[in-house]
Amino acid sequence: MELTRDSWLHDRATAVLQGLYGANAQFRPGQYEAIEAALTHKRTLVVQRTGWGKSLVYFVATKVQREFGLGLTLVVSPLISLMDNQLDAARNMGLSCEVLNGSVDREQQRPSIIAAMESDTVDLVFITPETLFASDVQATLPRMRVGLFVIDEAHCISDWGHDFRLEYTRLLTVLAHLKGTPLLATTATATDAVVDDICEQLGGDVYVSRGPLVRDSLSIQVVRANSAADKYAWLLANLPQMPGSGIVYCTTTHDCDRLAEFLNENGISARSYHSKRDGLERTETLGLFNANEVKALVATSALGMGYDKDDIAFVVHFQLPSGIVAYYQQIGRAGRKLDRAYAILLYGDQTDIRIQEHFISSAFPTEQETLCVMELLQGSPGGLRFTDLLSNANMRRSRLNKALEFLQNDGFVTKDGPRYRASPTPFAYNRDHYEAITARRFTELQEMVDFAEAAGCYSQLVVRALGDVAARACGHCANCAGHDVFDMLPSTEEQRKAAHEFIDRDHLLITPRKRWPNKEIGVSMGYRSSVINPANEEGLCLTRLGWGRYGRAAKAAMERNQPFATELVEYAAQVLGPYVASRRIAAIVPVPSLRSPRVRDFAERVSARLGLPMVDALTKVAAPPQSDQLNSYYQCANVCNSVFAAYGTTLPDSVLLVDDTVDSGWTLTVCGSRLRESGTCRHVYPFVIADASTG
Repeated sequence: MELTRDSWLHDRATAVLQGLYGANAQFRPGQYEAIEAALTHKRTLVVQRTGWGKSLVYFVATKVQREFGLGLTLVVSPLISLMDNQLDAARNMGLSCEVLNGSVDREQQRPSIIAAMESDTVDLVFITPETLFASDVQATLPRMRVGLFVIDEAHCISDWGHDFRLEYTRLLTVLAHLKGTPLLATTATATDAVVDDICEQLGGDVYVSRGPLVRDSLSIQVVRANSAADKYAWLLANLPQMPGSGIVYCTTTHDCDRLAEFLNENGISARSYHSKRDGLERTETLGLFNANEVKALVATSALGMGYDKDDIAFVVHFQLPSGIVAYYQQIGRAGRKLDRAYAILLYGDQTDIRIQEHFISSAFPTEQETLCVMELLQGSPGGLRFTDLLSNANMRRSRLNKALEFLQNDGFVTKDGPRYRASPTPFAYNRDHYEAITARRFTELQEMVDFAEAAGCYSQLVVRALGDVAARACGHCANCAGHDVFDMLPSTEEQRKAAHEFIDRDHLLITPRKRWPNKEIGVSMGYRSSVINPANEEGLCLTRLGWGRYGRAAKAAMERNQPFATELVEYAAQVLGPYVASRRIAAIVPVPSLRSPRVRDFAERVSARLGLPMVDALTKVAAPPQSDQLNSYYQCANVCNSVFAAYGTTLPDSVLLVDDTVDSGWTLTVCGSRLRESGTCRHVYPFVIADASTG
């Protein structure tokens, strides 16, 4: 049974709308046409600005279809925050809705939801791509009556898009099992090239609904801020002056946590939101933000697509986004139902550009990485587990995951249970395609830099990059108005001092490793299993490499292969004084190095200031550089084979183990284990100058 274009369809859709919003409610221009296309056309793509009401299109379409006796709607969404937000809106329309994602209990909720989908007793289900391809859902899918298949945030399909997701490319295979089922794809952020690519992938005759992208309520300003301290001070001065509540976007999770901590310390209520927070914590944070009990939500792009809070008054970018399309998508969170909202870009720190360049350069697996994986799998007809691959390929865990994902997606690798196998398809690295996309993304980054330095209308520049060539100057951005909405550098000396002091004391805790990479290494180190018991105590890291006054001093010394500056030694001694006393640490042990005496020199100078003996309790033999070891198996094995306890050394009960940097933590872990071999040392407290990891 199919719906057809007639007055009944228009009247019924309008009745659904008015039942929700009142007797005078009318569709926005293009909304009903999109609903009609979704119900009567086999392929529909809606490209409309944030806040236009794309979700209303498939909510109304679902309501009409269910009244007409047709099947349920499957909505594929990329983010859990998006699902939770839309679930309430759908239920307010009287739809029976469920959510299926990785956080749904597999033992209780999940089977009952899948059963409801099979029995057709649920109207609409939000589902992540990963869950859609899970075995239990795939086994049931052929028995479901699907009346509408929705791909939300459809730009994720296209690897030319700013937020391409590999799992999205598999969605089109679902359509092969849903022959004749209408498809609705929606997005707010798609350039002409991405729209063309999506239409080609959807196949057939695609109806495209595309409207103007300008957000009249947004006032955009670029603020010159040449360092993290400048940005901290600017936010401290200006956030209290901004109306309502809003979002501060950061590139890394660490920046989110530290900035939120700084703001709270200085009387501005803030919470951090990112993928490393657990689900309950993210839900609690969003609840507080939705209730306007938090002034600033400091978030990564994990808070983005589809998040709908209509009174967000400002969006601040702490770092330069990857491109104008990503920027538009994020500032679109603000001002949906406000007469005026503000989008502020803090720009000028060249580190921001380098971070984005790194992300762009590492977006695809390298040819060497994919060849390594293929050779291992081709040499193992029975297949290999992920841990087998990791222990035989000197690759970071994240890079191995990326290589496997792309190889699976391209059909070169299959997965049967926990084992990966090489498929019969001859392997060919897709170099030209990857290089073309990488080049395009570098161009987009340069467009973002050009935007930040432009003299023309910011709003017009943004939407023209997305293909809205008819857009006019907005009249109220900082460039159009001819003056700054917020002062460029209004922070007081006191605010600047607070920012510098906070950044300079960027201490981090070093969480001890609890397990060896495998049992074999554990046994070789004198343990009965892979469990490290006893493990190191929780340690302390003075700063981040290159971050703040002391992080920059540490980086400069390491780059020049010079001893650490006296100010760094004095600061370390100042921090370590109470730390050492409270833990009854009685000696300092340096991590040995054959390449530089820098660590031993630092430990010796600190020990003199603290009045503690320094003991050379560890020795080292020649080994490949630890920085060349890229995963836990290689990192741990390299240290195990090169660092040993010095013969005949007696140590006190508690010692301070000193190194210059920490990344994986395996050097500290192995060294701590070696020190406990003496039998007299029970407690090893790691201390390093700088954290060299990323995140």
